[in-house]
Amino acid sequence: MTMWVFGYGSLIWKPGFDVAEQRLARLAGFARSFCMRSIHHRGSEEAPGLVLALDAARDHVCDGVGLRVPEGREAEVLAYLRERELVSSAYVEETHVILLDDGRFVDAVVYVVDRHHAQYCGGMDFESQAQIIAWATGGMGPNHEYLSNTAAHLAELGIRDDELGWLDRRVAAIRGVG
Repeated sequence: MTMWVFGYGSLIWKPGFDVAEQRLARLAGFARSFCMRSIHHRGSEEAPGLVLALDAARDHVCDGVGLRVPEGREAEVLAYLRERELVSSAYVEETHVILLDDGRFVDAVVYVVDRHHAQYCGGMDFESQAQIIAWATGGMGPNHEYLSNTAAHLAELGIRDDELGWLDRRVAAIRGVG
């Protein structure tokens, strides 16, 4: 059975597995936002960073990429994704239908935020997000690099995200590099 994964953040620029096919894709009913505190990858328990998550949002769509897993590698990729994405159980693994840019609808593995988890921080204002992202660092590196990589790759793909663009510019200004 063909396995697709929906990428909306770092999976776009660092999937961590071989991709058989990549397409622009859209997921309805969710918004991409910095609504999850990162205590492992982009922050620490003492100084949490912020990472993107899909937050349920009626009447919203999230544009990202559909990543098709090579046939025969599904179990291996799923095990990898679970180790990567479910490190603190703040994400929930779900299957949702995504619309690919060639008109196909496919089922995809999607990681969405658990609103009941302690790391959920939806509704934080953008300035507060920028102040955290500017200085937090975790096991995978500085939080600001995660933001700038994601914003740059979305722009390369022609995916407009005004909120991420504003955050990227604001974080650069806070850091004195913009």
